[in-house]
Parts: sequence; C-alpha cells; structure tokens
Amino acid sequence: MKKIAVSIILAGTVSLVLLGQGKPDWLDEDFRRMKYPENVYITGFAYGAAVAGKPLQDVVQQMKIDAQADLSQKIRVQITSRTQTETSAVSANGQYRERESFNSQSTAESAAELIGVKTESYYDAANRLVYAFAYANRYELTGYHKGVIAMNLAQAEGLLRTAQELETAKEKVKARQQCETAKPLLDLIRSTQMLLKAIDAGITPDDLQQAKTEALQNRLTQMQTRLAQAVIVYMESSESNLSKPSTLLANKLKSTLSEKGCSFTNDPAQADLRMKIEASTRYHSNYDEFVICVADITVNLFDVNKDKSVFQDEFTQKGVYRQQEEAGKKALEDAAPTIIEKISQWIE
Repeated sequence: MKKIAVSIILAGTVSLVLLGQGKPDWLDEDFRRMKYPENVYITGFAYGAAVAGKPLQDVVQQMKIDAQADLSQKIRVQITSRTQTETSAVSANGQYRERESFNSQSTAESAAELIGVKTESYYDAANRLVYAFAYANRYELTGYHKGVIAMNLAQAEGLLRTAQELETAKEKVKARQQCETAKPLLDLIRSTQMLLKAIDAGITPDDLQQAKTEALQNRLTQMQTRLAQAVIVYMESSESNLSKPSTLLANKLKSTLSEKGCSFTNDPAQADLRMKIEASTRYHSNYDEFVICVADITVNLFDVNKDKSVFQDEFTQKGVYRQQEEAGKKALEDAAPTIIEKISQWIE
C-alpha cells in the first residue's frame, strides 16, 4: 500500500522555551500520556542535538517539523489500519464490495490538512539538545473537517447540477469542464472522510455524509461516461457569399449537427473532430426574373483521436432567388443537408 501523505498547516500557538526557563512538563513521557490521552489528542515528539556551526533556530525548526511528522505518521498508521479493516470486510460481505473497495482505493494515496496543530519546543543548553512536542485535539479536528466535507459536497453538488443543465442544453464541452472541476473536490472529500475515520473511531457514516458522497460520485461517473460518448467538434470556416464574408453555412451545419448530439468548441485541443470548411458563391445565370448562383464548397473532416483525415469532398450547389445575394445564400443553405448526410457516418 502506498503511503498516505498528510500535510500540516499550523493554526495554533507555537511557543519556544529557551535556556533560563524551567523544563516543560511535556518532556516527561508519563506526563504526556496523562495530560494528552490518546483518546483525546494526537501527539508527536522529537529531539536532536544542536550542531556546532549550525544556527540554533534552524535546529529548533527542524525538530518542530520532525515532531509534526511523528504526529502525521500516527495518523497514517491509523488510516492504513482502518483501510485494511474495511478491505477485509469486503471478502466477508460481498454486498459492500463496491463501497468498501471504493474507500480503499481512495485512500491509497490521499492528502489532508490538519488544522489546529500546536507545537512547542525546548532547548536544553547543558546537554545541547532540542526537544519539540506537537499535539492536536481530536474533537477540534473532527469538527473542522466535518465542515470541510459539508462545504466541498455543496460545491460539488452545484457543479454537477450546472453540468447537467449544460448537458441538457447540448453545451457538452462546458459540461465536461464542470465535471472535471467537481472530480478533485470529491477526491478531497474521500480523503477527508478517511482522515476523520482515523481521528475519531466512533464517527458514523452519517457524520461523514458517505451516502451523499457516493451518490454524487455515481452521478459524476455516469455523466462523464455519457459526455465521453459525445462528439466534440472544432470548426474552422472560410466562407463568403459573392465575395462578402459569411457564416451562413457554418451556422447551419452547427445547428443541425447539434441536434444529432454534437457539441462545438473554440479550443481545438478539446475536439474529437476538426472540420474545415471552405465555401464561396458565384453568379451563374438568370432565368426569367430569377437569379441563379452556385456555391463551391470543400469539406475536410479530421479525426483527432486517429490523427488522420477521415473525410474530404467537394460540393457544388445551385441557389435560385429573385435577388443575386439571396440566391447565393440559398445555395449555401441548400448545400448543408447534403454535406451532413455525407459526414454523418464519420461523426457517428
């Protein structure tokens, strides 16, 4: 099993007892056990020699870090033990396999912040030894991290709600982005839940909001699966109608392909397909009071995943109308169904 990294953010008072002041009681191991019982506190202890030529303050700082690391190691051991217990429960009760495996996997490599860790230090000048003691109240940690879970669950739920709305509106690129933002929040929630299990052996699934977490995780997984099946298209268009810039054909293709489940992005790096359109119209002839224009169109479809062009063709379409410009527009509009029919098999 991989080690669980526990990063520490100090938010408590830090005191330094130097020469000339009395030795602190916490130097005595029996006192630490009595004053900071294991069922209420998590503690860490470290000491080391003051090295000649090295600033004393640097040694003191290192001992503080070592004491905090000792405290963190005790939490890692408890997390590992709890995870192993839950993993063993899987083989004994198959109906919980998915949930317990999920918990075990999520703690293989987790990170958590410990808020409220206090660190004290003492320098024994006679023996040139520096001592450090770190401690944190389990109940204070539990209260804080339950709040962290609640806050991140609310954020993740909001992101997935927005993602659902965007998916319904066929804004699948934006929906994917919302899901990607929600994922690390759920990862953090799972890590925090395992940290709380280690800190408080009596904490309940309701306290950890496990049911809600798993429901959101399932919702995220299902949504990501659906969005992974969606086709994201990047369109590059060079279009003109009788030498005047136009987006008529591109807009028509986007509208119709969106109805077929495609989404369009302005970032080519996010696309599954890149579509390049070159289109122009020209005057052809007159027929009675009508004008005939012709649209000349080239379409290239590039599959990003396969890294190759999968479709390339040229299209010619006539448009008839009383005004020349409108005849050109009609030619571009009428070309869209034929193009979509040709490229649909590649998109599907």
